[in-house]
Amino acid sequence: MVRGIAFLVGAAFTFVLAIALWGSVSGLISEPPAPTAEEEFHLHPKEAHLASDGIFGRFDRRQLQRGFQVYKEVCAACHSLRLVAFRDLADLGYNEAEVKAIANQWAIEQPSINPETGEATTRKNVPADRFPSPFANEVAARAANNNALPPDLSLITKARHEGTNYVYSLVGPDAYRNQPAELLRKFPDAKTPAGLHYNPYFANLNIAMPPPITQDGQVQYADGTLATRDQMAKDVAAFLTWTAEPKLESRHAAGIGAFLFILVFCFLAWGAYQNVWRDVKH
Repeated sequence: MVRGIAFLVGAAFTFVLAIALWGSVSGLISEPPAPTAEEEFHLHPKEAHLASDGIFGRFDRRQLQRGFQVYKEVCAACHSLRLVAFRDLADLGYNEAEVKAIANQWAIEQPSINPETGEATTRKNVPADRFPSPFANEVAARAANNNALPPDLSLITKARHEGTNYVYSLVGPDAYRNQPAELLRKFPDAKTPAGLHYNPYFANLNIAMPPPITQDGQVQYADGTLATRDQMAKDVAAFLTWTAEPKLESRHAAGIGAFLFILVFCFLAWGAYQNVWRDVKH
């Protein structure tokens, strides 16, 4: 008796749930929700076409050094790189003396404590230090950026969908633009608020960061490469790909080695099988 009542209650609950689900699904089919401005005008990131792309990809050290120069001269004033140490720059092709000079001459010094007074102070960076934050804390960072918090860039290409292409597109020459007239006509309430900037590669179309790369030649490359806006955007995207995955080349090499090992192993196993069963009639 109790089991029968429990069955009826469960069946009734399932029936009501099915009706509610059907009502929701049929409503979405007959009257789909109106598209939003973000859905219609958000652009897919462009391909950066870097040397590190693909399973055989390898970093272009000259490009990484150029990207580091763009980060240093354009991005470092607002964005931290807290997971990268100065000594890691040796992987970019800098020698020990150059790494020491970069650390020592870095504009932002390392927070420290005066051992004699116990008061907060700063000191010059050394290769073992990680890149210091441009702001003392989150409150200071927001106060300096219209209440927007500049993200740390150490893992930005891992934290965003199609991260390398996203960074390249977000700061590229066609990223910051005036809002399309069609957008304002279809979505009058979607006008970019004061203090923000229209960027179709950003998720909600309006970004607090002003255009970081504003003109050709903004950075004078040490290797003589022509610093166009597109080149600088591509180079900094390559550098941030390296900060997010500095072991990319060794991972690719390990993957290729493992594939070749499995291929040879399968061939040897097939040969052993043929040898063991060669005298057996099938």
